[in-house]
Amino acid sequence: MVEFTLPANSKVRPGKMITDARGAKRTKVFQVYRWNPDDGDTPRLDEYEVDLDKFGPMVLDALIYIKNHVDSTLTFRRSCREGICGSCSMNIDGLNTLACTKPIDEMDGDVKVYPLPHMPVVKDLVPDLSHAYAQLASIEPWLQTQSPAPPDRERFQSPEDRAKLDGLYECILCFCCSTSCPSYWWNPERYLGPAVLLQAYRWLADSRDEMTGERLDNLEDPFRLYRCHQIMNCTRTCPKGLNPAKAITEIKKLIVARRG
Repeated sequence: MVEFTLPANSKVRPGKMITDARGAKRTKVFQVYRWNPDDGDTPRLDEYEVDLDKFGPMVLDALIYIKNHVDSTLTFRRSCREGICGSCSMNIDGLNTLACTKPIDEMDGDVKVYPLPHMPVVKDLVPDLSHAYAQLASIEPWLQTQSPAPPDRERFQSPEDRAKLDGLYECILCFCCSTSCPSYWWNPERYLGPAVLLQAYRWLADSRDEMTGERLDNLEDPFRLYRCHQIMNCTRTCPKGLNPAKAITEIKKLIVARRG
């Protein structure tokens, strides 16, 4: 029988339990992944019991309260708190989502908070997104044209062409979709992943862009595009309600169409 074991120092161990809810009427325990690269220790799961009446309704409100009033060493990213920047993406109760838009009252029992899965961790809840952003840069996500720009106006679009970008431009690059994709877990060095491919299709669908052929050449590869097997994890987890799986299918259709 084959026996599989985890690499050394990879198993998450129980951490400390801190209570900051004595006398509270409504309490919740947050189990938070903790790892500090500087102390040489293994990851742990710290538990924080807090008073729900002391902060707002979202998971990010709880994390900010914990950092400000309970444990200042807790590290995570956040910025807009409005579901716009994508900074606070993390795995909450097994779902990749945004902490700022995830209501606490949707979850029964303890709330488990981890960093985005299958990415290197910088510290605690902060994933290293360097590789993902390098992949984004590889598709050149900006308007590219060969014809000169009009001297006295912008490049106009019809309302019909503009509508083709709906469901694409709203992506905030939180990478919840890519880190929920098994194909991306297994081939992160070569497969671009749902987030980057959705961005790629956003420019392919833009009537003002004039580099369709070059963009498709860049994507037509057994790994960069075709590792997607349409299991729809990316679409299910997207906190903005977008459909990266559909965008990937549209890219494949464009490649087939140009083959004649």
